[in-house]
Amino acid sequence: MMSCQNRIYGAEFSKREIEKTVGTNRLLSMEIEFNRNCNFNCIYCYVQNDSNGRKELSAEESRGAIKQAGELGARKIIILGGEPMLYPPIMEMLRFIKGLGMEIEMFTNGTNITPSVAKTLSDLGVVVVLKMNTSDEKLQDVLSGRKDAYRHIQKAFNNLKDAGYPYSCSMGISTIICKQNFSELIGMWEWMREQKIDPYIEMITPQGKARENGMLEIDPGRIKELFEKISQIDREKYGYNWKPQPPLIGGQCLRHQFSCAVNAYGDVLPCIGVTIPVGNIRESKLSDILKDSEIIQELRNYKKTIKGPCSKCESSNECYGCRGAAYQMTGDYLASDPSCWKNSDRRKDIISLPVEVDGLVPHKQPMLVVDRLLEVKERESVSEIKISEDSIFVGEDGRLNEVSYPEIFSQAIAAQNGFREIGNGGPRSEGLLLAIKNMEVMDSAYAGDNLIVSVFKAARYKGFGIIKGKIFKRGDLIARGEIKVWHSDKNNGDKSGIPGKD
Repeated sequence: MMSCQNRIYGAEFSKREIEKTVGTNRLLSMEIEFNRNCNFNCIYCYVQNDSNGRKELSAEESRGAIKQAGELGARKIIILGGEPMLYPPIMEMLRFIKGLGMEIEMFTNGTNITPSVAKTLSDLGVVVVLKMNTSDEKLQDVLSGRKDAYRHIQKAFNNLKDAGYPYSCSMGISTIICKQNFSELIGMWEWMREQKIDPYIEMITPQGKARENGMLEIDPGRIKELFEKISQIDREKYGYNWKPQPPLIGGQCLRHQFSCAVNAYGDVLPCIGVTIPVGNIRESKLSDILKDSEIIQELRNYKKTIKGPCSKCESSNECYGCRGAAYQMTGDYLASDPSCWKNSDRRKDIISLPVEVDGLVPHKQPMLVVDRLLEVKERESVSEIKISEDSIFVGEDGRLNEVSYPEIFSQAIAAQNGFREIGNGGPRSEGLLLAIKNMEVMDSAYAGDNLIVSVFKAARYKGFGIIKGKIFKRGDLIARGEIKVWHSDKNNGDKSGIPGKD
């Protein structure tokens, strides 16, 4: 039987290991989905329908991603889903991961965990985290969206216990905090501690189905009281000393410092809550994706990039809220976490998308053309324009002059950069439009039209960048082209791109 390292919740890796990982663009762990199918229909599930007709990764592709993670230093693979125990080659994949000398943590609803499977999982040293939200059978069935969910989970739990868990190997129970189970969470925590089971009790990230089920929501003040009460119980009764902070009871979430997620379609994400693909393992090496991603680098450099109240919080050295909640609630992965109880009376200081570009860009009327920034992605953003009749770029015939299109791209990328920096203090970075290339105009726009502008940083070197832009009217592409720009990045201290300076 293989031995398991006892997991201290929220402290798998040392501060020194994490700092070294940040500085070298490496990993200590990686989350991965093998499949998206599931036999439960949990009303809080984070999974979104984002397949877009793509095929799930083959077993060979998943093994390749795991191997690349190992080469980057990852010591642990966290398996999510879908329901991983519905993945036909799951046992083969577990043996492969163990063969690479990596730890395994698997989140499951207990499907297919028979006595023999439970024994094999224990022998392989798999840390099983069983999803169990309540001791109430009817409520568990409601939350799981399946009539016999409670009995299904309990059967798996008993099989795992009979196989030696949590003594032969660590075991956890994953529980969401919601209005319906709130009154029993303290009792569940104490029961898990008595059972030597690691409690994974956490706040719901408002995404996927959880976004559609407002009935699950609970006041942040009550959540604070829950965290503080359990912290007191854990300290006085069980000898665990920790500081209450969202989103995990008794733990920290600084995963963006040392981890990433790969979904079932090969998209690499900062985490399952920040649902912005920063690359795809079918197209690029994992090491290149992590190194080249602006989002990954900004999150790893969070002490300089997080905006608003969270950037000034006394706990900022060990907490930056839930990045998933921040992104899902504001559209900005660097925003302060609105779900944190510390921000309950500071929400007016948290800026959310969409946002007016006035104040984000150096342009002023009458030169200002772009109106609102709608969305920010990996090296990409989407903006909106309402063409005004009195715009200096509109001719007597009411048509938008084509000479304005490069200026629109320039303002759109300036808005994207300005949004990254807003709330961090200091001077706004500077920028210049240097050149225009491959401009194509397929149709005209007129006063009163609403336009959508998409800009993408296709290439960059120090302060210089090539921006590809597209303009749409009522969903139809009417113009596209490239511009060359220079931009000083105050966050990274990059002034080397200034013409004529070293």
